[in-house]
Amino acid sequence: MDRRSFNRRVLMGGAAAATTATSLSLIAATDAAPADGPVRTALAGGEVKRVKLYAEKLADGQMGYGFEKGKASVPGPLIELNEGDTLHIDFENTMDVTASLHVHGLDYEVSSDGTKLNKSDVEPGGTRTYTWRTHAPGRRKDGTWRAGSAGYWHYHDHAVGTEHGTGGIRKGLYGPVVVRRKGDVLPDTTFTIVFNDMTINNKPAHEGPNFEATVGDRVEIVMITYGEYYHTFHMHGHRWADNRTGTLTGPDDPSRVVDNKIVGPADSFGFQIIAGEGVGAGAWMYHCHVQSHSDMGMAGLFLVKKADGTIPGYEPHHPMEHTG
Repeated sequence: MDRRSFNRRVLMGGAAAATTATSLSLIAATDAAPADGPVRTALAGGEVKRVKLYAEKLADGQMGYGFEKGKASVPGPLIELNEGDTLHIDFENTMDVTASLHVHGLDYEVSSDGTKLNKSDVEPGGTRTYTWRTHAPGRRKDGTWRAGSAGYWHYHDHAVGTEHGTGGIRKGLYGPVVVRRKGDVLPDTTFTIVFNDMTINNKPAHEGPNFEATVGDRVEIVMITYGEYYHTFHMHGHRWADNRTGTLTGPDDPSRVVDNKIVGPADSFGFQIIAGEGVGAGAWMYHCHVQSHSDMGMAGLFLVKKADGTIPGYEPHHPMEHTG
């Protein structure tokens, strides 16, 4: 399912289908347009929403967040908001270890910080409501400018293993947050790519997740990094603007256009691309461009299909080193 086929941008399960993660869109948007029509954009925020989120142990020994019991995933579900929205998250820790929920980039009181140091974590079997707020840009009383909340952010555990959540993050307790500004262009689908130590989305080496789209789809990538290492994110055949949205505002936008970006622990950014624009369908590799990291398996495929569903030259079980 893509964003053209759900009503009022409330999506459960489609935006990150390639990684089995669910997603929750809490943003107001213009009415859906046909595939060949004008782009859809985000409206102004200001709504108050409430959701349930669970922390669970997974069958393979990893941990994940999910909107429903028994459906946790790695990465956790995508959460989207508009600037001005408030989100109350009723968090339940179903695990036998203390866990929490900590967000980057949004506004919250210390009771919603999600750390052991200020006792905003959650004991095994316990519950807690975390409140995240967002705001639009504006001028402070002293005349200085305050940036808005819009951007590509993330949330993660801050309690499992150590008081910094090192064990939780390593096992998969993390997920993406996107905050839109009024007028931001909305994608057809969103995928999350996480470089976590030497894995992608906690997948084994040489088994990085693949993501699928059709030529012409507006695809959004949320890229997050955790762990001990610096990486470089590179995508073959596609480029984006190195700014807040990943898109150019017009012919005079000075933003640098890139296809490779250095990332370090807790960095996050995002961008939109038109699948196959100027290059067509194909199995387009994305990977860490630190050569030893690529060689150790930090790579996956962005599979861009023709309208008939075919991907030229792609063999699903072909060795990775022969696909780029």
